[in-house]
Amino acid sequence: MVVKEKMIAENLQKYFGFNKFKGDQEAIIKNILEGKDSFVIMPTGGGKSLCYQLPALMLPGTAIVVSPLIALMKNQVDAMRGFGSEDGIAHFLNSSLSKQEILDVKRDITNKKTKLLYVAPESLTKEENVAFFKEIDISFFAIDEAHCISEWGHDFRPEYRRLRPIIEAIGKVPIMALTATATPKVQQDIQKNLNMLKAKLFKSSFNRPNLYYEVRPKVDAIKEIIKYVKQNQGKSGIVYCLSRKRVEEVSETLNVNGIKSLPYHAGLEASLRAKTQDKFLMEEIDVIVATIAFGMGIDKPDVRFVIHHEIPKSLEGYYQETGRAGRDGKEGKCIAFYSYKDIEKLEKFHKGKPIAEQEIGKQLLLETVAYCESSVCRRKQLLNYFGEVYPHDSCDNCDNCIRPKTKFEGQDEMALLLETIVAIKEKFNADHVINVLLGKAEAQVKSYKHNKLEVFGEGSDKDKKFWMAVIRQGLIAGFIKKEIETYGLLSVSHDGRDFIKKPYSFMLTKDHDYEAPESEDDDDIMSAGGAVTSASDNALFQMLKDLRKKIANQKKLPPFVIFQDTSLEEMAIQYPITMEEMKNIVGVGAGKAQRYGKEFIELIDSYVEEHEIERPMDMVVKSVVNKSGQKVYIITNIDRKISLNDICKAKGMAMSSLITEIESIVSSGTKIDINYFINEVLDKDRQVEVFDYFKHADTDSVEDALRDLGENEYSPEEIRLMRIKFMSEMGN
Repeated sequence: MVVKEKMIAENLQKYFGFNKFKGDQEAIIKNILEGKDSFVIMPTGGGKSLCYQLPALMLPGTAIVVSPLIALMKNQVDAMRGFGSEDGIAHFLNSSLSKQEILDVKRDITNKKTKLLYVAPESLTKEENVAFFKEIDISFFAIDEAHCISEWGHDFRPEYRRLRPIIEAIGKVPIMALTATATPKVQQDIQKNLNMLKAKLFKSSFNRPNLYYEVRPKVDAIKEIIKYVKQNQGKSGIVYCLSRKRVEEVSETLNVNGIKSLPYHAGLEASLRAKTQDKFLMEEIDVIVATIAFGMGIDKPDVRFVIHHEIPKSLEGYYQETGRAGRDGKEGKCIAFYSYKDIEKLEKFHKGKPIAEQEIGKQLLLETVAYCESSVCRRKQLLNYFGEVYPHDSCDNCDNCIRPKTKFEGQDEMALLLETIVAIKEKFNADHVINVLLGKAEAQVKSYKHNKLEVFGEGSDKDKKFWMAVIRQGLIAGFIKKEIETYGLLSVSHDGRDFIKKPYSFMLTKDHDYEAPESEDDDDIMSAGGAVTSASDNALFQMLKDLRKKIANQKKLPPFVIFQDTSLEEMAIQYPITMEEMKNIVGVGAGKAQRYGKEFIELIDSYVEEHEIERPMDMVVKSVVNKSGQKVYIITNIDRKISLNDICKAKGMAMSSLITEIESIVSSGTKIDINYFINEVLDKDRQVEVFDYFKHADTDSVEDALRDLGENEYSPEEIRLMRIKFMSEMGN
């Protein structure tokens, strides 16, 4: 045995250059070398990969590693080839390979060059591959991301549930299942499904002391993200978003604000994802923006921050994604922006799925909400979720511990809660328990006659949110147990029963109240001529209007051609004092800022100084210049003098929608020439009449123009087209 330990240590030094193992690594490697099954639960950054890489290099034959992440396979194969003398030492087999490449891989395996083969689960189940694997010498199977087996896992994949019969058909060899995150329920599922109940369990602590956890209300999230990244310039980070569309938008916004970023999601070509990953690893970009639904598999030790623009659908997903920060044991900041609207969006994803699946999804989301809204130590709550007790009251490395909320004596409330759970026979979820406490005679409460109980209405002096906080803190204290797989039914533990018999001082903290979140998803872009909001500085707004009138008189132009009211309104909210800031004001753009911006900037600057105004633009976030595919298509085709009717047909748009798009382009300062189309629909005399009207008009209102020019003479679309011509020629 001593010789084996010495041999393992020598190989660790020989292949990986390390002098010692981390945690359970050595014991896990010994177990697989002895031909025994192993179940490894090790948090991200704990060194899971080495547990199968080193024994694969030491044992005769080829180790097969099942992994769902094609991007991770490439990354790991590249790393393994760096440890060997030739490329054949490690390969991957997945849908990204050509037929010839697959033949080359199989030849290296047959010639016993390959020690490690990474396989996608779909590739493992193909008949021709199963036949090939039966013919070769396999040292062991390693099933990475094993939580994918469980429907209760955060990343369930049905093809993972077919692995055991395939492995048994190939031949009896040791199995190692590995995962970074697994609740007790998921652990049980994995072992049952892989038929490895007798496997030796190696479970590391889920505590990552170097990670800082914080949840912020989702207000100005994009601005907050840009501010944070700029304050941490040169550091690598990941920003997670809910949808592919949001990923693209956030990445583009980071780029226009001087942050090197690329998007990463399942909708991109595999080759593009691989290039993006390489750029991140090679530090050609600082930030990757990714969907939370897509496992990234980026093995980078110095990711310094992980930001969630939206919260994930489960705490397991959150834990794994945050686990990509600080894998080298150094600084790792994990910041999540929380809005209940995002939770509602995730709930919508479950609609249409089987009822059992909907219930599972609902319970997992409730755990996420509990984590976000709770004001107790974040680390304590996370570890509790994974069945681990954190022995301290404070970790001093999360927002709730650094900025603790006021505590109050909660002995009576906790006792009442536990008594209520016992009174209803421990067969109901949190909502039902709270309805009984609040005295709400809901249909279910009445049907079980719980409205007749002594405890009914005893907690009505508090609200639902208060009692939810007591339940969460009862769970963390170990007084209450919640069986997620039985849809969140609450029961009282042995410690909880002792508390009922002999209550003692128990301090409670009130939950966070993340109200009035932002609505970034509505893409609220002010249209030209939109209504003025009330948040502006009225005195400055009037001064800006006076300046606009003065310039308009000098230029002999209507005031709205210089800047529209919506633009002045935003100037009176944001106080732009540089040309860069002015370009960022709605309806201004680079062209208008250069042409008219200087005097407005000077006025605002002196006003800010005189009134000692603290500007909200402590850091101006540049919005993405709207170069969406549609706008680029419209501008390009107008330049080519393609009929607007043909553009409408090609894009499946109504003419009024196309005109709105062109108005948006022109109001931002882009000059556009649609004379070729106007000449088709309006004769010269009528064009001159409308053009002259706008020269002397007080507003650019289409309704006013129709009233003054005659509603029977012109259509609204003709007026709008002429207004585009006028604004483009006179204003841009």
